[in-house]
Amino acid sequence: MHIISPPSVRRHVLTGLVAFGCMSLAWASDSFAQDNWPEFRGPHSNGWADESSHPAVEFGEGNHVTWKTEIHGRGWSSPVVWGNQIWMGTADEDGKHFYGICVNKETGEIEHDLVLFEEAEPKFCHDMNSYASPTPVIEEGFVYLHFGSYGTACLSTADASVVWSRRDLPCDHFRGPGSSPILWGDLLIMHYDGFDYQYAIALNKRTGETVWRNDRDIDYGTDNGDVMKAYNTPSIIEVDGRPLLISSTSKACLALDPATGEEVWRLRYSGFSSTGRPFMAGGLLYINSGFSTAELFAIRPDGEGDITDSHVVWSTNKGIGSKPSQIVVDGVIYSIHDQGTLNVFDATTGEELWRKRLDGGLFSASPILAGGNLYFCSHEGPVTVIRPGREPEVLAVNEFDQGFMSSPAVSGDSLFLRSRTHLYRIDP
Repeated sequence: MHIISPPSVRRHVLTGLVAFGCMSLAWASDSFAQDNWPEFRGPHSNGWADESSHPAVEFGEGNHVTWKTEIHGRGWSSPVVWGNQIWMGTADEDGKHFYGICVNKETGEIEHDLVLFEEAEPKFCHDMNSYASPTPVIEEGFVYLHFGSYGTACLSTADASVVWSRRDLPCDHFRGPGSSPILWGDLLIMHYDGFDYQYAIALNKRTGETVWRNDRDIDYGTDNGDVMKAYNTPSIIEVDGRPLLISSTSKACLALDPATGEEVWRLRYSGFSSTGRPFMAGGLLYINSGFSTAELFAIRPDGEGDITDSHVVWSTNKGIGSKPSQIVVDGVIYSIHDQGTLNVFDATTGEELWRKRLDGGLFSASPILAGGNLYFCSHEGPVTVIRPGREPEVLAVNEFDQGFMSSPAVSGDSLFLRSRTHLYRIDP
């Protein structure tokens, strides 16, 4: 193991727009496409690594650690991986500077540490959140770093130059930003669900220009903006050959046409501050309603208009966490509660099958599936590895010096864990 200290090179403040046209790195070959982890929840947007990945099961501080790199500032952004680059966001504790960081996957060296945005008077951010919680999204040649209303920037991965940036999308996140962007075709799609404004928006990923914006038309049942905010990352699914943007927010989940932003259907619920990312399995769509007694819904994702009374197959508020996303394996759903209890449900019926409190206190990170096993990262440091099943088996509890707010990433057999202070590469 070797430890990489913060870079000695000065950080460059990037301003203005840099001319588009930088030649992207020629590394997107099929030979390592399976090694990329391009967005929050990975290449399949559901927490699954590719089947060829087999990370270590037993590891920890100083054990199976190939390198450990200090990441300055405070940011819960999960790492994304493309080729030999790992990107993530971070920010000052006080939210006055926002950074894009690129780490070399092989060596752990910091290749780029860029000040992307400055904010003289940042708004309040909750202690459980950070000013850099949204996870970037990356593709061949470009990475998109997002800090909510504080700014979004498209960078060339060839030289880290800014292709375009936007700072004119209003939203008082009230407790800090959290929603991560996604890519669909030529669009970069984002949620802005704040105290004052609530909308989904799609930008041209090459120019940053707005293609469509859908302002939420939801009966929140109150004029309290705290109940209107949400932190959800949207998902794209396909129903009968038609793509749908699943856009969960406070008090409702909306299915939008991703090309136009027009609403197709909606599901109403009582929860707010939705965080868990929607996912599909076995023909059903699973949606977490958020805080105020989180509820997990299994619905049929077809239909039009209000489908609340017609398309819910089952729902439960038993042991459903508000922050971590759920994950499904072989018809079984695993839900780690914020307070640390793992609940297991039958994905078809919602029947509770098993429950156990895991080590590590509180949980915010979403679990992943890799090498046939589930990985759960806790606030206090333990990473629990579980063999899935209707009666799961705890395989290992791996200890670290610092806890985890960010979700893991996988590339090949390597596991990348971002703690509060460092990025780790774990190898078998």
